[in-house]
Amino acid sequence: MPGSSISRAASLLADNRRMVGKLAVVVALMFAFGYALVPIYRTICEALGVNVLARADAVQSGSDVPVNGQVDLGRTVTIEFDANARGPWDFKPAQSRIDVHPGEVTTVMYEFRNRQNRTMAAQAFPSYAPASAMAHFKKLECFCFTEHVLQAGESKQWPVVFVVDRKLPKDVRTITLSYTFFEVGGKTPAEPARSAAASGGSGAAAS
Repeated sequence: MPGSSISRAASLLADNRRMVGKLAVVVALMFAFGYALVPIYRTICEALGVNVLARADAVQSGSDVPVNGQVDLGRTVTIEFDANARGPWDFKPAQSRIDVHPGEVTTVMYEFRNRQNRTMAAQAFPSYAPASAMAHFKKLECFCFTEHVLQAGESKQWPVVFVVDRKLPKDVRTITLSYTFFEVGGKTPAEPARSAAASGGSGAAAS
């Protein structure tokens, strides 16, 4: 019996050690996965133009915010601004185009007005032409980073603060920045539709 008890205790100890080892491996994998999420998320955001992390890094480190000595005064790039509104609202840039020097920080305003009689939530998504310019168009601040809620008839102005990288290929002389503004579903109540009875009643009154 004593030998059997010792054997069972040794077996239990071995099982416990194996369990601790497995848990240690799980913890290590979870830590590695969490660490890898940052570059993965940054890559996805930059591919979509929603570079929140890149902007935060620029603000904190200052590495992406150029100083005067980094502005290429010998070269000019034309930036064209486009806006597409997918819904009953007004959305447009305050100016259609601007000439900038690579490395120069520039701010352009966009105007938005909700023409509906209800509250809405929406977000803008950017695109670039030519596509190769996307990697060299650095947004330091942009309304496209977040969703926006506007009340019925409310008007807003939002900034886009950007800089064109000096490494932009020399043959690219014009960049078109285009935003499409979509309403975000499920964030605000749908516009109430008139009931059939109300429609019928108004028709009867009209007759």
